[in-house]
Amino acid sequence: MNQKPKVAFVCVHNACRSQIAQALGQLLASDIFESYSAGTYAVTEINSDAVRLLKQYYGIDISKTQYSKSLSKIPSVDIVITMGCQVSCPSLPCRYREDWGLDDPTDKSEEYFVETIKTIEKKICELKNRIKNGLI
Repeated sequence: MNQKPKVAFVCVHNACRSQIAQALGQLLASDIFESYSAGTYAVTEINSDAVRLLKQYYGIDISKTQYSKSLSKIPSVDIVITMGCQVSCPSLPCRYREDWGLDDPTDKSEEYFVETIKTIEKKICELKNRIKNGLI
């Protein structure tokens, strides 16, 4: 049996969108792919709104299981998903890459933050189906 592909979700600080994507990938798609997240620069803590809202909506406490890390701290991956950082990401070798074009919800309304999380959830499910069906 083939190994599950490794997917890296990447944004600048690995503090919000990429952390949400990793958590939702683990929750919703761990049967199809392995989820990792990283940033071009690590920060000291994950966005508190991301922690609170993932716990509230999904029962996931990422403050206990995840931490901000740089690209050098994750294994080699098959798929790279950038979050839409509007910056040049360093090269991360992979066989497939796409950008989700998501604005950072930090310091925006709670409604916008929740909408961003729901968009990531939808994109995780779409990615899962594409991988499962051999489209990636």
